Amino acid sequence: MRSTLSLIQREFAAYFLSPIAYVVLVVFLAVMGGHYWLAFRQLTTSGPVGVEFPWVVLLDGYLFWFIFLLVPPLITMRLFAEERGTGTLEMLMTAPVRDWQIVLAKYLAAVGFYLILWVPFVFYFPILMDLNWNAAGFTLYAKGMVIALGMGIVLLIASIVMPIGRKGLPCLFSLFAFLTSGVFAYFHKNHDEIPVLTAGIDPYPALTAGIGIFFVGLMLLALGIWVSSLVKSQMVAALLSVSLGMIFLIADLMVRLFPPETPYHQIAAYFALPTHFVKDFGRGILDTGHLVLYITVAVLAFFLTVRSVESRRWQ
Repeated sequence: MRSTLSLIQREFAAYFLSPIAYVVLVVFLAVMGGHYWLAFRQLTTSGPVGVEFPWVVLLDGYLFWFIFLLVPPLITMRLFAEERGTGTLEMLMTAPVRDWQIVLAKYLAAVGFYLILWVPFVFYFPILMDLNWNAAGFTLYAKGMVIALGMGIVLLIASIVMPIGRKGLPCLFSLFAFLTSGVFAYFHKNHDEIPVLTAGIDPYPALTAGIGIFFVGLMLLALGIWVSSLVKSQMVAALLSVSLGMIFLIADLMVRLFPPETPYHQIAAYFALPTHFVKDFGRGILDTGHLVLYITVAVLAFFLTVRSVESRRWQ
C-alpha cells in the first residue's frame, strides 16, 4: 500500500512539473468560463431566449466537446509513453509492486488532475443554482460544525498527498476536527431551526450532470492510459486517444443523420456523448444505461492496460 501511495504522489506531482498541464488548465478553464457566462446570461434573461436547464448550455456544443475530448489524452499521453520512450519503464517494473498497482497509481493520479479541472464549478454552482441559506437556522453551533468539518476534510486531503513519514500529524488533527464537528452538531440538535439550503432552480440536473461528466472522464482517461501503454511517443499516444474519443462525437453526428425509428439511430445514440447530456444528464435524468457504457469501457481499458504492462516483462 505504501509503495502504491508513493507512486500516486509521484505521478500526481509530475503533472505540475510539465508545461502541458498548465496549458490544459488555462484552455479548459477559458472554454468553461465562456460557457458559464453564456448560461448565466440566458438564466437572467426573460422571454423565449432564456434557458430552463443551464447545465445543458454548459455541456453542449461541439466546441466544448472537442476541447473536452482533447483533455484526457493530454493528461494520459505521458503516463506510459514517456516511461517507454526514456527506458525508465523497465526500472519501474523492478520495484516491489505489482503491474496492476503501477497502472492503478498512474490512473488515480490522472483522475486526481482531471478533478482539479472542475474545481471552478465550486464557485459556478451557487450562482447558477441561486443558493440561499436559512439564516435563522445557521446558529453559532452550526457555523462551528461546518468550519470544523471543512478543516477536517482539508487536513485529510493533505495527509493523503504528503509523504509517508509525515502523515501522522495531519491525520491526528483531521480526526480532532471531525470530533469537534460532531460536538458542535450535538449541541446544535437542541435548536428548533436547522440550516436549510434552498435553490432558485432545480438542483438535480446539476447532480446528474456532475455524475455523468465524472464517469465520462473515467472512461476517457482509461482509454488514454491504455493507448499510452502501447506506444513510445507521447504525440502518437495523444493522437490515437483523441481518435478513440472522436468516435463518441461522430456518433452524435450520426444520430442527426439517421431517422429515429432505425436501429442505426439507436446504436449511434447509445454512444453519442453530447446527446447523453442534452437529453438526459443535463435535464436531471440519470440513465444507468449510459453509466454502464462508461464503466464497462473503463474497466476493459484498465484490464488491457494491465495486460500490456505485463507483456513488457516477456520482451
